[in-house]
Amino acid sequence: MMTGVGWIPLIFVTLLVIGTIGLGFYVQRSVRNADDLYVASRSVSVPMNSAAISGEYLSAASFMGIAGMVMKYGYDVLWYPALYAAGYLFLLLFIASPLRRFGAYTIPDFAEGRFSSPLFRKIAVIFVLVIGLFYTMPQMKGAGVALVNILHTPYWVGVVLVGAVITFNVSLGGMKGITFVQAFQYWVKMFAISVPMFILFAVVGGYSGHMKTFGNTGDEGKSLPRFLEDTTITYKPMLPANEITFPAGTTAEFSNGAEVAFLTVKPIAEALSKPENLILSVLPEQTKVRSIAGKEVDFYVFQAGSSITIKDPISIGSGDELKSVPVKITVFPAEGNEAVHMLYPKGEIVPNAPMDKEWMEPYGPFTNKYGYPLLYTYSLIIAIICGTAGLPHILVRFYTNPDGKTAKKTAFWVLILLGCFYVFPPIWGALGRNLVPQLYAVTGGAFSTDSVVLTLPRVLNSTMPYLGDILSGITSAGAFAGFMTTFSGLLVSITGALAHDIYGNMINPKAGPGQRLKAFRISAVCGGLTAVLLGTMVENFDINMMVGWAFAIAAASYFPMLIVSVWWRGTSALGAGTGMLGGGLLALASIVAVMLADKGWLPSLSVFFAANPIIRTLAEQPAIWAVPLSLSLIFIVSKFTPDSIPTDARQKMLVLHAPEELALRSEYIKEQGAAPGAH
Repeated sequence: MMTGVGWIPLIFVTLLVIGTIGLGFYVQRSVRNADDLYVASRSVSVPMNSAAISGEYLSAASFMGIAGMVMKYGYDVLWYPALYAAGYLFLLLFIASPLRRFGAYTIPDFAEGRFSSPLFRKIAVIFVLVIGLFYTMPQMKGAGVALVNILHTPYWVGVVLVGAVITFNVSLGGMKGITFVQAFQYWVKMFAISVPMFILFAVVGGYSGHMKTFGNTGDEGKSLPRFLEDTTITYKPMLPANEITFPAGTTAEFSNGAEVAFLTVKPIAEALSKPENLILSVLPEQTKVRSIAGKEVDFYVFQAGSSITIKDPISIGSGDELKSVPVKITVFPAEGNEAVHMLYPKGEIVPNAPMDKEWMEPYGPFTNKYGYPLLYTYSLIIAIICGTAGLPHILVRFYTNPDGKTAKKTAFWVLILLGCFYVFPPIWGALGRNLVPQLYAVTGGAFSTDSVVLTLPRVLNSTMPYLGDILSGITSAGAFAGFMTTFSGLLVSITGALAHDIYGNMINPKAGPGQRLKAFRISAVCGGLTAVLLGTMVENFDINMMVGWAFAIAAASYFPMLIVSVWWRGTSALGAGTGMLGGGLLALASIVAVMLADKGWLPSLSVFFAANPIIRTLAEQPAIWAVPLSLSLIFIVSKFTPDSIPTDARQKMLVLHAPEELALRSEYIKEQGAAPGAH
């Protein structure tokens, strides 16, 4: 779809990367001990920490993913930006101050200290790693997408490049190093998401003007985006990115040939779903059999230069039960090719795009994709609200404040900073539907709707040479700042679990300061390599969807443990551990099952989910059952295991909630007999 290197965006991104590495070197000179690496010596001011937390929280999902999902699905996904910000209110009210008063380096420190149980530390470490690695995947996807759009390199190059830069930075400066970087990059992201939008408004018209072009009643509501010029779209042979849904009749040309299977979005009568009934053009005689989702499917071999005309959706039922079922094709490259290139003429309907009415209304194509929109929506709300209060890399940030009072002030200012940012991504998605509709044509990958904030500014090149490239350079730098800051925090969290919790407390508790610093840096490299490997495997998943899954796992594991441990004196170690493991592992299993089915690695599972949409809904959004399950397990098991309630539970609850002026306890870790420098 694009040719040539984007030199101007490349310059902006290069400057950002150089600045990030430079800050890492600068701060590294002041790193003296583990306090600096893990909690920045607990001396970060409220303005600095609130900007740093906001910078870390505003990930690729916030900068690229929300805009992409709003463009793809419509205002049905406004839950994401609203809940990302609202989740912090929950954190502010119930968790931030008590957690800081307790004093620790990591959340596993809190788990062990609250329940006087070294075993609980091991359980907590598992979920630090699981949530952290899950959250790194969308950051790596953002890196790959950004670099493909700038340099047109293979997807994996961006993943490896960003992974290497951040791993290097974290291993140098730890928490102290990334705090300055994250605070600086919050303002980079705020500038990059807002200023280009105001310039776009001045040239192509404001938000309200573009919204007036969408209809939501009668025939106007059935309007669909059309290609604004002749456009060649590339489809790689990977599910689900090579599946194309046609919401209306469309003509296209296979520039280099293709192998094509014809289906419908939902099963219909066999007589109606025959390939010859789904297209107006002539089917080629040559066929080939492939296995798709465990079934043998006939693929028709189209030669290079041949055209195809898809029919309008098939009408089934009658009266109030009348429904339209769109045609869907699956394409694979012809023999000898690596991808399928399809040429869509100007004015043709863009595939995969929802109608205006569906796009503008709640319970639309996102939450209603399996037929249970309310269930999907409420589960999403629970996942993000509760998950925010259970993200280890965010929670550990409050340990960098001097005390609980400043931790609460920090959380308050984070709410303000996040609210200012989240005004803009949905606007990018709305303008993208009008101005770069070609992004709908691929459901996943580097040139899908996830790249709208990188692609949209380039429409201004026709108005003023290089203006669009300059603005695209700014948004590209903002995107890089998005996944670099979040990946930095995630990597510190993962590294802390490996170096402090596993090495420093389980493998070699007697390690000296030098050994612990070395372990931190080796762990950073191991965590970075694992994140890069996982990132190369998720090109076709939506960025925001993957972040939502990380939130769901956090909501089902850490959140129940933290909220109950902080506020209920009767919580037992066995109860908290059982609830955390039960809810967290089941949520993880259901999400992994969905990912394996969508990747086509477990065809039988794909068939099962297709036949049971309610189970698919509960597996894709597990928070609605996993969070209550976890809380119930904690309560029930705690009631039956009073012997595992810490004997000093009253004292610990007092430490969590009493004013710090009473000086009941300064730092939990210090009182365990280890000096700060020894960690």
